[in-house]
Parts: sequence; C-alpha cells; structure tokens
Amino acid sequence: MRVEILGTGCAKCRSLTANAEKAIEELGIECELVKVTDLDAIVSRGVMMTPALTVDGSVKVMGRVAGPSEIRDLLAAQAETGETTR
Repeated sequence: MRVEILGTGCAKCRSLTANAEKAIEELGIECELVKVTDLDAIVSRGVMMTPALTVDGSVKVMGRVAGPSEIRDLLAAQAETGETTR
C-alpha cells in the first residue's frame, strides 16, 4: 500500500504525516509513506488544498489534518478490500 502526504511541509502537513505514521504503526501493516512537496505534482493529483492524503493514488483527505483513528480506518478499509486505483 502506498500512502502519500501532499503538502509543502507546513505545520499541518507535518501533523498529518505524524498521524499517518501512528496509524500505520497501530495497524502493523506494510506501507510506503511518501511526502510529495512539488506543487505541480500535488495539483496534478487534483488537490487544490493541502495537506492531503492519498492511499494507492486515491485522494482520501484534502485541506485538513485527519486524526490517527480516521487514517487507521481508511487504511484498514483499503487493506481489507485490496483495491488499488493504479
């Protein structure tokens, strides 16, 4: 599973990254966590407000900081279905 944090590195982006790391750790699953800071790359994913979080290429959270429990639920659902959008 690939999880991306999209943002320029602001405090909210760092908080979202920390929350994603905590959720991944709590689930004990294998994830590739990637930070995307290039604005062109962010916009190309359809994101107009940061921070944002994608799971396997699908935007799940945009313009806010999701908590660890919300991210955990998103990742668990993705792992359960095994679906990818790539």
